[in-house]
Amino acid sequence: MAAFVSRYAQAFLDVVTTAKLDTAAIDRQLTDFLATWNGSPALQEFFVNPAIAAVQKVEFLDKLNAQLGLQKELRNLIAVLIHNDRIGHVSEVAASYRAALQQRLGIRQAEIVTARELTDQERGTLVDGVGKLAGSQVQASFTLDQSILGGAVVRIGSTVYDGSVRGRLERLKEALIAG
Repeated sequence: MAAFVSRYAQAFLDVVTTAKLDTAAIDRQLTDFLATWNGSPALQEFFVNPAIAAVQKVEFLDKLNAQLGLQKELRNLIAVLIHNDRIGHVSEVAASYRAALQQRLGIRQAEIVTARELTDQERGTLVDGVGKLAGSQVQASFTLDQSILGGAVVRIGSTVYDGSVRGRLERLKEALIAG
């Protein structure tokens, strides 16, 4: 990630928090813009084309904004990215903003791998337990991996908690070999 990405993200986060904007609404609007951006290679090509003046790009952004209804602060972030020839990195800036927002709110990311699909209740219970383990609120993503046989493997940042059957068997094997 380029160093400037986090600077734009942090500056936007400061604007959002200072103005006490609804972060959920900003997130939805950002998602809408990124869906439009990612869904149209022609739009991307237009915005990153150095032969087209930034003023024309911002005028087009404003026409697009009439349909998307972005809050002025988000519209201004995109306009600044256009003026500074950084619009090609809008997805990275968005991801960095979201990570910084979660960090500021005390939310940690957790990747949870299970051997089978969990019910909503099981997911909720597991997320609550992981939150207690992490000492903060957790936003979890779930993936399936039948090779772990049972249990779960949880990754929070660089820390891995292996409560899988496969992990237990490997630890037992190591203990038997060592002992």
